[in-house]
Amino acid sequence: MDHLFLVVVSGIASGAVYGLLGLGLVIIYRATDVVNFALASMATLAVYVALTVVNRGLGVWAGLLAAVLVAVVVGLIVREVLLRPLGTGRLFAALVMTMGVSLVVEATVADVWGTEPRAFPPLVEGRVTIGSAALATQDLVVIGVSAVAMLAVGWLFTRTTLGSAMRAAAESATTAQIIGVPAQKVARIAWALGLGLAALASVLYVPKVGLAPMVLSAPLFRAFAGIFLGGLTSMHGAVIGGVTIGVLENLAASYVSANFRDTFVFVLTVLILLLRPQGLFGTRSFERV
Repeated sequence: MDHLFLVVVSGIASGAVYGLLGLGLVIIYRATDVVNFALASMATLAVYVALTVVNRGLGVWAGLLAAVLVAVVVGLIVREVLLRPLGTGRLFAALVMTMGVSLVVEATVADVWGTEPRAFPPLVEGRVTIGSAALATQDLVVIGVSAVAMLAVGWLFTRTTLGSAMRAAAESATTAQIIGVPAQKVARIAWALGLGLAALASVLYVPKVGLAPMVLSAPLFRAFAGIFLGGLTSMHGAVIGGVTIGVLENLAASYVSANFRDTFVFVLTVLILLLRPQGLFGTRSFERV
């Protein structure tokens, strides 16, 4: 029972990271109709900058702040310089553009910092004993910080004027402009928020696995699995889907086989989507022909 408890808590910690990445992807997609495949690579670049800050003796929390700022700035530059000139409705072109940005950023990171894995310090050291189970304090911090960030985003979207404007733009950019919602401003805020969440997720994740140029490739695909499981347009679905993926992969790795944990998770996701294509919390859309 203690082993199961540890597996579930560790899975929730991993799933919280996937949920943050997925939440960032959904926020950007709903506001701008862009699936940002460069989100993980830009967040990785931000974490390397954070490691540089930490190595200069400024502390890991200063590194976290630096990572969020760098991710936001880089994300806004990419959007304004490369994606905004494409115009609206160019979904495939924007998708290909973000893939290209991802490759360029990964190559830049490898050229500047090298490809050798590096250690990144946890936000909090040590372990916590609950009964006879010893939990890594970092896992509990990941869960707590992620929960606070997700609740803050939920409050922003449901309790503030800015959140109402962002929801209006997500429903229909054209209608939002007609009623006076500044679509470009909302899009910039969405990109900043999405990249900030991705940077936060990255700083929480890399102490456990080490830092490398493509460290977020696997978490990104698991975040996508969580998004499709929860529903592509649902923010709380992305969070719940990400946490579900994290717990399921840990259970599969511990009780089935570590070699088949991704297979188990994605097969289950496909089966759910066959029964409910819009995801567990997504809404089915209809178009008049």
